[in-house]
Amino acid sequence: MRKLRKRVALLAIGLWVLQGTALVDKLKADNTTTGIIMINGSPTDGNAALFKKRAHSVIDPSGIPILAEFETPDWSPDKAQEWAAGQITQFGPKIQGVYAANDGTGGGAIAALKAAAFTPMPPVTGQDAELAAIQRIVAGDQYMTVYKAIKLEAEKAAELTHALAQGDTLTGDTDVDGTPSTLLTPVVVTVDNIMETVVKDGFYTVDEICTSTYAEACTAAGIK
Repeated sequence: MRKLRKRVALLAIGLWVLQGTALVDKLKADNTTTGIIMINGSPTDGNAALFKKRAHSVIDPSGIPILAEFETPDWSPDKAQEWAAGQITQFGPKIQGVYAANDGTGGGAIAALKAAAFTPMPPVTGQDAELAAIQRIVAGDQYMTVYKAIKLEAEKAAELTHALAQGDTLTGDTDVDGTPSTLLTPVVVTVDNIMETVVKDGFYTVDEICTSTYAEACTAAGIK
């Protein structure tokens, strides 16, 4: 069962590279490369260390300075907000990008930026494709999130569970750290492809995303 859990956890291993790549590409395209702050996951979560390592593998070679970095206790959005507020005070407009390890910490960073009336809003990353994150993307507050192939993950997990129950040998498309694995492709979601990703897959409906608060922004983004 441990190997099954490990295999399922590895299904979307590329997502942390996607976050870093999306942020670096955006900053370079906008010619805004003064600096990034990094809001990593919980120091007690082993996955968070992997997220951080893979994000650094993209950001470090980019030449964009990392102004400061934080390990967020318990993945707390409130702690992320508190820390980000301090960095805004210290670095001000030097902050031109925010790497946030998930949508919750990204939301905390955005709350701090908005409280400080920070303009222009720097691109902020996320992952998990939470509804609130999709709405922040529509509103222009969050740059991107990562949508993992949850339906495909669930189907593959069920297939593996059935095989294990039948006593079959588990196999995968590749091998990661000695474990046969099947790697599914996660997707970067920005305002430009919400309809083709989370809506098309039935992950969220337009009505769920485009509540009255976001109706005008949805119309402007062509989400209907």
